[in-house]
Amino acid sequence: MGFQYTNIERVATISPTDFYENYVKPQKPVVIEQLTRDWPAYQKWNLAYIKQIAGEQIVPLYNNDPVDYNKKVNEPDERMKMADYIDALVADKTKLRIFLYSLIKHVPSLQNDFKFPDLKIKLLKGLPFLFFGGRNVNVFMHYDIDYANIFHFHFAGEKRCILVPPNQTPLMYKIPYSNICHEDIDFDNPDFEHWPALKQLRPLMADLKHGEMLYIPEGYWHYMKYITPSFSMSLRALATQPTHIAKAFLNLFVIRHFDNFMRRHKGAAWLAYKDERAIADTHAKLDL
Repeated sequence: MGFQYTNIERVATISPTDFYENYVKPQKPVVIEQLTRDWPAYQKWNLAYIKQIAGEQIVPLYNNDPVDYNKKVNEPDERMKMADYIDALVADKTKLRIFLYSLIKHVPSLQNDFKFPDLKIKLLKGLPFLFFGGRNVNVFMHYDIDYANIFHFHFAGEKRCILVPPNQTPLMYKIPYSNICHEDIDFDNPDFEHWPALKQLRPLMADLKHGEMLYIPEGYWHYMKYITPSFSMSLRALATQPTHIAKAFLNLFVIRHFDNFMRRHKGAAWLAYKDERAIADTHAKLDL
């Protein structure tokens, strides 16, 4: 038996004021289905188009192997030409994915294909990040260390998004000094005997199709699984909740650097210690 999911609320369209009052202020996720219908990207953005205009770009690729103490956070596992990567995606010959990549920095013409929507929240005007993955490839459960509000647009296929509100973090087997949970957890087929705290989890779910946008509020855990080869773009807005702003500052300027320091000096023993702590701390909080 798996999780009992609640479907994330959907709207076809929404006014900026209603979006802010009904979703940003209460920090509630929502899918907006038709926000991109007037973007050139809605007609143009598919894998063949990206291959055509960005095929010569060398892109960073990531696998889903457990954390390696020899590597820094977000250090890529491999690099290849975008054209070769897209060919492998379409042929179902790779499990590698592109993560947090500013392709638009290298292919500025892509900026003409999308708009920064008016949603009554100040979006960061820096270049957005793109994410690519093949069939059944997943992005491990995590939350963003800067506690940003995320506006996640999907293109060229389907993607399943699983969210967990931050108030359920005590159930998540969170790794200390990190923004991920224990990497042995299979969120597609959870083992409730081994991970009993997960029985109490009440995750949310949405399957995104081409052109749809998912609003992910501050500090929400998210697990992404590509149903078909496809890609996404994220726009972001800074955290607005005072506690989240403080946590973001601590993560970015203290905890991340401390964790990298301990990896260099303690190596695999540091990662093993954190894994053990994640289990012990979770069970202690819940008297399991």
